[in-house]
Amino acid sequence: MRPSTVKFDEPETAVDRFKLGQSSLERIGNTPLLRLERIARDLPNVQLLGKAEWYNPGGSVKDRAAFNIVKEGRRSGKFSPGKTLLDSTSGNTGIAYAMIGAAEGFPVTLCMPENVSVERKRILFAYGANIIYTDPSDGSDGAITTARELYSREPEKYFYADQYSNPANWQAHFHGTAEEIWQQTEGRVTHFVAMLGTSGTFMGTSRRLKELNPNVRCISLQPDSPFHGIEGAKHMASAIVPKIYDPKLADEDIEIATEDAYAYAIRASREEGLLLGISAGAAIAGCFQVARRLRKDEEAVMVTIFPDSGDKYLSERFWTER
Repeated sequence: MRPSTVKFDEPETAVDRFKLGQSSLERIGNTPLLRLERIARDLPNVQLLGKAEWYNPGGSVKDRAAFNIVKEGRRSGKFSPGKTLLDSTSGNTGIAYAMIGAAEGFPVTLCMPENVSVERKRILFAYGANIIYTDPSDGSDGAITTARELYSREPEKYFYADQYSNPANWQAHFHGTAEEIWQQTEGRVTHFVAMLGTSGTFMGTSRRLKELNPNVRCISLQPDSPFHGIEGAKHMASAIVPKIYDPKLADEDIEIATEDAYAYAIRASREEGLLLGISAGAAIAGCFQVARRLRKDEEAVMVTIFPDSGDKYLSERFWTER
């Protein structure tokens, strides 16, 4: 028997948004919580829910951290007028920075691996960001190293946002994402499951959920290999570990195969009508691993993060190879 259904706020219509008269940056956060029905039909005791982060104006969960990093940089005086925002990115945080930079009128320079999806590159060009491509074989670590070198040479020119070390990253989710999940599930969330990249989403959301209810189980996910196809995700054992990452916070850490991420992204599109990104497919794969280990009589309200939609990955071959 399914657990009692969580109530959801209806997404605002275009007319509602027009009446509110908000700027694009004021639209960050308060994303819908979507229930997966057909994919989870074989999990009768589980409500499987995902935060639809593509509703953010920049199209991903990274809008939350990027906006808070910029805000805190301004507040502290580190991001003073005339400076260029600099950071490394695998795509989504860069898009968020570029979008915010265009809206607020500051320049953005990004270091990113050459092999990120063509869609992400085009979006960054559309927002007017300056992009420095790094060796794809070095992954996100190569981009981090390049950004650090640039900053060390001209510290007076740049505000080095440093999303991997900046506490404003996880704090955005502590004060935002977690509170939304708690309210949207009416406090009935039992499990929080999320991929690790910078780790900010998992760190901030888990810390706050555990404050609200210490019994909430928080499970982190990461790729099962240093060489993987889950853009934005980090294999912590082989990568530069973000300073904001605390491995002790997770109740459990699960490794996800790239093929499983692809498979669940395809299932979401063809069974739920949800065009999800690869990391969202990985998140669903992780939820299934957790759900299948539950006791037969154990009910769960399991929440995960859908970091972005699949429209940034449509050039990937896996969509047509199945």
